[in-house]
Amino acid sequence: MGNLMGLAVVGVLGLGILVFPEVSTQPPSLALTQPLSSPPIALPNSANQVKTHEITNEAKFDRVMQYAIAQKLHQRPMSEIMQAIATQFLDTPYQAGILDRLPQEELVVRLDGFDCVLFIETVLAMARGIAQQDYSHTTFVHQIESLRYRNGQLDGYCSRLHYFSEWISDNQTRSLVKDLTPMLSDVTLPQTLDFMSQHRDRYPQLAKDERTFECIKAQEARLTSLRMYYIPSKQVKDAYDKMQPGDIVAIATKIKGLDVTHTGLVYRSPEGKIGLIHASPSGKVKISPDLQTYVLGVKEQAGIMLIRPNDPRSHP
Repeated sequence: MGNLMGLAVVGVLGLGILVFPEVSTQPPSLALTQPLSSPPIALPNSANQVKTHEITNEAKFDRVMQYAIAQKLHQRPMSEIMQAIATQFLDTPYQAGILDRLPQEELVVRLDGFDCVLFIETVLAMARGIAQQDYSHTTFVHQIESLRYRNGQLDGYCSRLHYFSEWISDNQTRSLVKDLTPMLSDVTLPQTLDFMSQHRDRYPQLAKDERTFECIKAQEARLTSLRMYYIPSKQVKDAYDKMQPGDIVAIATKIKGLDVTHTGLVYRSPEGKIGLIHASPSGKVKISPDLQTYVLGVKEQAGIMLIRPNDPRSHP
């Protein structure tokens, strides 16, 4: 089990760790450059902004953009862009709690390690820029903020979309993604979302700051009206023909107070098989060759949610 202290609610809780060996496959044509290990650099924003960016590995970002340009990814469907970019990060180390290492909330962007949510945010942020032939690092950073925070704006720890159900809802409201799950299943999540407030001591930001704690409680109360659907674990294969590469997969949980414990992206192999490419708590970004098999191996799993990234070329 992963350390729960100070971690985001989703994925990095370490509650969805694989319980059987996996095979990690890396397409030869998408070979990954060895991740850099340079320390983070904190860059202040302009004077009218209060947050700062923690940026690492701009050289890696440039290499991925050069790959995208050389492969003319902007001419491909969004699904293919997503999968192509995701494979560029195979074998990148899994790191828990990346967003919670600073004393105050800052926009943390790094490419040398991911938890499961940072991985999908990074891939989606890059893919959106590439689709529009915008290869700017500044645009990429702004995309990360838009995906990670309520209404797309960082305004302290409480503005982060900690519960993945809200991540889906908020980003769907702003036309960045579409939740396909209600069209594939009528089974709803019964849980009340209160894991963070019920485990206050595991989150330093909540343990030491009463105002932030009350803000999180208020957000949890607001989320009680949010109805989320999931595809039961043993029915995941039935939805394979509805999936596209790069669709976001969120593994719904039976754990009290939680909605999701792990996330990844649909991976379609050259043979047409449906797997999962994800930042695995077992150690690195990898491909699990069969999605349903992986889901059934996750502890306390209930099923999956399926979310499709919208193409910014048709959803400006």
